[in-house]
Amino acid sequence: MSTDPSPHRQLRKLVADQLRAAILEGRYKPGEWLRQEKLAQELNVSQMPVREALKELTAEGLIEHVPYRGVRVIAFSLTDIEDLYEHRAFLESRAAAFAAARISDDELVNIAQVMEQMNLYSAPEQVNEYRQLNRKFHQLIYTASGREYLIRTLNQMWATFPTMLIGNFAATAQRPLYKRDETDTIEHLAIFEALKNHQPEAAEQAMRTHILNTVRYLRDSLQRQADLEQP
Repeated sequence: MSTDPSPHRQLRKLVADQLRAAILEGRYKPGEWLRQEKLAQELNVSQMPVREALKELTAEGLIEHVPYRGVRVIAFSLTDIEDLYEHRAFLESRAAAFAAARISDDELVNIAQVMEQMNLYSAPEQVNEYRQLNRKFHQLIYTASGREYLIRTLNQMWATFPTMLIGNFAATAQRPLYKRDETDTIEHLAIFEALKNHQPEAAEQAMRTHILNTVRYLRDSLQRQADLEQP
């Protein structure tokens, strides 16, 4: 007798997606223990897909298994996030260089349209919408590279860390990075111009500068918040 495992796989993926979103949105806090039985009750599923989803999130590095105690949400440090951005800067700047050499007019139009939409969501209370569009901006560029390994790797990175862990800190989860808005727009335009003019070296440098500037603004925002909270 054979059974179709696809519904089971779909349920496991659905549970993993829900738990991942809850972690990245801060509903499960860094260091919080995740109990299978409780999660199964909250999600209205059996414990089996929860157990498998937790294994998947452990492999992704979002949670950790502690022997004899269970699993808990990993507390990412600023150093961890700086390393993530360094890795991303290398991969995405390389993808931008390849994209500049081969990007089509239709792909440029799509990127330009996303940039226009981003301008409509510049208010602080629209930060989540802006970040989703920002994600699309970057995905369109590295997809235009045509380099399958880079595309797969960056897709996985963005799927696991959709806002690049900016939301991992209370000070930046629901608000823009301090003084980032204007420079962000300028840097996006520099990347786009390099792509439009088919300048691989300029596109690579503009993308790398943009990504490393983001983590610098994140660090500055967190330091500013810490200074404000001091008595």
